[in-house]
Amino acid sequence: MTAKAIISGIGISAIGRNTDVSALDLTEQASRAAIADAGLSPADIDGVATLGDTPPAEASARLGIAPRYHGEGYSRGGLLSYVMAAAEAVEQGRARHVLIYRTVKMKGGNITAKDADEARKRGPKAQAAATATLPTMMADTPQLLAYHGYAATNWLGMHCQRHMALYGTTKEQLGWLAINSRRNAALNPLAVLREPITMDDYLAAPMISTPFGRLDCDIPIDGSAAFVVSHPGYAADAPNAAPAIEAFGGSTGPGAWTLRPDYPAMASVDAAAEMWSKTDLKPADIDIAQLYDGFTFLTFAWLEALGICERGGAGPFVEGATRIALDGALPLNTYGGQLSAGRLHGHWSLHEACLQLRREAGDRQVAKPLRVAAVSNGGGPIAGCLLLTSG
Repeated sequence: MTAKAIISGIGISAIGRNTDVSALDLTEQASRAAIADAGLSPADIDGVATLGDTPPAEASARLGIAPRYHGEGYSRGGLLSYVMAAAEAVEQGRARHVLIYRTVKMKGGNITAKDADEARKRGPKAQAAATATLPTMMADTPQLLAYHGYAATNWLGMHCQRHMALYGTTKEQLGWLAINSRRNAALNPLAVLREPITMDDYLAAPMISTPFGRLDCDIPIDGSAAFVVSHPGYAADAPNAAPAIEAFGGSTGPGAWTLRPDYPAMASVDAAAEMWSKTDLKPADIDIAQLYDGFTFLTFAWLEALGICERGGAGPFVEGATRIALDGALPLNTYGGQLSAGRLHGHWSLHEACLQLRREAGDRQVAKPLRVAAVSNGGGPIAGCLLLTSG
């Protein structure tokens, strides 16, 4: 299959927690790094695609970009929607080099469990106002809130408990994923959590929402990741190896959080099916995986959705953390994942996949040959995934 697009440049900002650096400044850091990495200047960038966390007009003005293509959106493949849109834009000739970025700040306007609880106490009208910005694909959110399920920690905790009941998945198996992620983060100088953890540490962590403890949950950060998605014809001129976007898939439902007939499966099943329908590659071809880990169980869900293991088989797959180690059969979340490196809404995963395929990951570089990387993002009713291949 001919690649739709290449990722010619990658960049990442400084990473921190509760910093005084503005979202615009973080976006500029990552974007300038990505443009330079691609061997381009801002004048060469003719497209910008983002979810709008830093308004694209502001980012373009700061960077000196005058894009003719603008891509935004959320409903196609969640947080990877605009990556997919950028790939199609360059494939169709609407742009040649598209800058994409994702920027996060810990201090923001997201609805929290505390917000929802306070709204509940103030009455139905206040509760409705607090949740009015939730996407329509979360149709069962009012019911979840009515039964005191105020956050994704609660909702996905129910998924995980159902998985445990159906397949015998254990708390310790979730722990092996967290331990492996921290082991990888120790080799990543940008990761915010680098101290090793043991199974005893994991099991002793404070409970957040059964069965998730603190070490099952990702760590919020301030940071930005940026990429230049270019036409495949630019590969020969790019100064660095440019991974190709082989195929992708996305889904935003149906079934909301709890209404799927195959519960506890999620939209990841549908996203993966779409992606595999667009390529001759198979799950056995994946050499390395960077899978979404907003919570440990989401990675389990992706392992199964992508066909890397059978449904119900994720727990045994990661047990002992040997198969998923840097020298294992399927190195997983090699930068430390969101659990230890920090929550960049899955876009650090894309950055890491590119680094690994370019063989530029430093002390955490996987030694074996790497041709195919899987990247995924999202959980519940929102999911996107893609395959990258080395040049």
